[in-house]
Amino acid sequence: MPRDKTRKGNTPMKETIPALCDCPDSVEDLRPRLQENLDRLIEYCESCPLSFFEFEKTVFARLRVLGCLLVSLFLLSRHRRLEVSAWLGEYRLVDGWVPRRLKTVFGTVRYRRAYLARRDGRGGFHPLDAVLGLTRDLFSPWVIALGTRLTTRLSFQTSKLVFLAFWGWSPSTEALEHLVVGLGRLAEAYMSSAPPFPVAEGEVLVIEVDGKAAPIATAAELQRRRGSRQPRRRACACGCQRHRGKALRQARGPRKRRKKGDKSKHGRSATLVVMYTLRRGDDGLLHGPINKRVWGSFAPRPVMLEWARAEATRRGFPPDTSKRVYLLVDGEKCLALRLKKLFPNAVVTLDIRHVEEKLWLAGCAFHAEGSPELVEWVDELRTVLYQEGGGALLKVVQERLRCVAPRGPGTKRKRQVLAKLIEYVEPRLDMMAYPEYLRQDMPVATGIVEGAVRHVVGERMDCSGMRWVEGKGEAVLRLRCIEVNGLWDHFFDWCQQHWQERLRRKEAVLIRTEKAIPLPEAA
Repeated sequence: MPRDKTRKGNTPMKETIPALCDCPDSVEDLRPRLQENLDRLIEYCESCPLSFFEFEKTVFARLRVLGCLLVSLFLLSRHRRLEVSAWLGEYRLVDGWVPRRLKTVFGTVRYRRAYLARRDGRGGFHPLDAVLGLTRDLFSPWVIALGTRLTTRLSFQTSKLVFLAFWGWSPSTEALEHLVVGLGRLAEAYMSSAPPFPVAEGEVLVIEVDGKAAPIATAAELQRRRGSRQPRRRACACGCQRHRGKALRQARGPRKRRKKGDKSKHGRSATLVVMYTLRRGDDGLLHGPINKRVWGSFAPRPVMLEWARAEATRRGFPPDTSKRVYLLVDGEKCLALRLKKLFPNAVVTLDIRHVEEKLWLAGCAFHAEGSPELVEWVDELRTVLYQEGGGALLKVVQERLRCVAPRGPGTKRKRQVLAKLIEYVEPRLDMMAYPEYLRQDMPVATGIVEGAVRHVVGERMDCSGMRWVEGKGEAVLRLRCIEVNGLWDHFFDWCQQHWQERLRRKEAVLIRTEKAIPLPEAA
């Protein structure tokens, strides 16, 4: 935060100052106010005639006032104990205490602190803020941690309401958004480092990959959103919300009716990687998941696969490892090929649920949807898939295709769906050795990453009415992954250490930014 332009003069003080506490609000002046407020609070609790509901609300408000006074006492005490002799060679102590507002969880606290200016005139810094780790964002670290953590679970507006309900005040939605974007810039570096694992790794590494699109605002939407809203107010004579909307709909005309299955979402796909290990127990079964990690990004898919490769190496599974690495993917063939290059000794498995979906689609050409005959038709092929594998399933489907008459009512569609099923299964046979995988108690479905996709992306970023800017949605996605992984406290401590190191180097640190995060590009 820039220095206050209204402070008095820039003349240097004597540099043999015994302490830096000689400011208008000293600790000695603050102690009686603290004691007086505490006595009033005790007296209020003893004589309050209100119901418990009213009493609890009023006591909380008084505790917030007391909390602000305690924060002031802490700041003034640290200011008094501050030693500036180590900086006085390159810097000089400037006359006049620079005032500042700090928004804590209790409320806004005003305090003053010294300013050290460089002797060559090229700026300076506030030593108290540097020692305490206070950035230029006007918010205390705990406010930043609480506000941004709420946004990983709730919308910005709802986060503001929840913060307000619990603490009696809240940062604005714009401030929360800017804090999230600034904090999200550090998330990738944090996940690429080494967050501690609670237990030792298992001997089998499992990697599941999937994606889900989140709605992205088009250029036209952004221009309309950021433009002037004055023409909308003039759409009707009265200007009320109800008639303004009605007038706009009449001016726009009827919307084109969408066909069944036609979706209007303009989305960008986010790739999620779920990585965990399994440990074989005395019963011969694989138990887990152990040390599960979820990470996602709107960056191109090769970027996420490179992260998976680096993370696997860090967890003790390098490219030339003799340990078992197990890759679970959907039916996208190019994804399997990319993973095979990065994990040459890994076993790549096709999600068996995707194959079952193809069986149901093909069966609808032979039997009515929901009929017992359709269930029996699918169960027969599914039994072959589980007990004999993809090769046996392919032979059965090919035989059924040969049995379909070349002419006749409905036979064309039957031949088409069976041919499409063969076209799907045939190039993926090397990923469909399900009987062997099941005997080894290996997973054959991507249920964990499917759930992660719904939970991480769907529940937070694909809600009704949401439209994201890619770089800002990237920040929310990164922070949500960290929160879902249970790493938030460790992550924020890591960030706080990073900011404190910069502050001690006399750098100006501002977390908030409105500049979207640039998405990483594939090498």
